[in-house]
Amino acid sequence: MIWTALLLTLIFTGLLVGLLSGLLGVGGGFIMVPILLWLFVAMGLPEEIALRLALGTSLVAIIPTALSGALAHRQRGSLVWRAGYLLGISAAAGGVAGAVLAVYLPAEMVKIFFGLVVLAAGLRVLLPQTDAGEDVPEIEGSRYLLWGLPVGVVSGMAGIGGGVILIPILTAVLRFGMLRAVATSTVVMIFAATAGTLSYMIAGIGVSGLPPGTVGYVGLVQAAVIVAVSIPAARFGVATAHRLPPAALRAAFVLLTGYIGIRMLGIFSLPGLPF
Repeated sequence: MIWTALLLTLIFTGLLVGLLSGLLGVGGGFIMVPILLWLFVAMGLPEEIALRLALGTSLVAIIPTALSGALAHRQRGSLVWRAGYLLGISAAAGGVAGAVLAVYLPAEMVKIFFGLVVLAAGLRVLLPQTDAGEDVPEIEGSRYLLWGLPVGVVSGMAGIGGGVILIPILTAVLRFGMLRAVATSTVVMIFAATAGTLSYMIAGIGVSGLPPGTVGYVGLVQAAVIVAVSIPAARFGVATAHRLPPAALRAAFVLLTGYIGIRMLGIFSLPGLPF
């Protein structure tokens, strides 16, 4: 009975991630990590191991989603390849560093970091959006390498693709148009998520008590179920997004990120609160 419930949880997660990916344009890591954490704890794993498994599994599930997005944007000519590769190389190094930090820091500290990142993502949507058009700015390669590093660290530490951090950098700092920023970020997410995934795999080798179907701190079976469901669900999310007003989409994103961020920070568990 417990395995049926866990399988249904993974299917629900895939549906939710796919729907929100198409509906709100997010990678889904901030959705996957809290649910996977609950799932692994429900399987009887200690929270320290469960959190690392949730982070690593989220990253490996992001890779095919980002790859699919990159190929789609490539067909439309929106990608800025030079920026994507340079930012990606730097983000890959940051992703390794972030994963190492997440493995060795206390679970509570990593949860707080994750909660703050998710809250920041929600607040970003409330800020005025700028668009510099479709021209590609002339930028030195060293600047790309510099900005890719913190994006990778956040990606590896929080188990997210990093686009929610990178897109504001590309638009506000590097003056990319929004379309090119979104397209280019998919390439960077592939680099960062792959580096983070490999780091979690290596760091978890030899750890006792990991469930079946895992390689180190990466649950390949859980990720496969999520991806198999999320890819078709994303198409429905895209269709739904075209029927809803932008204000409704922004409100949904802010409410969702606010709830998840506050929950991961542990505020709901404070004494005296009725929830």
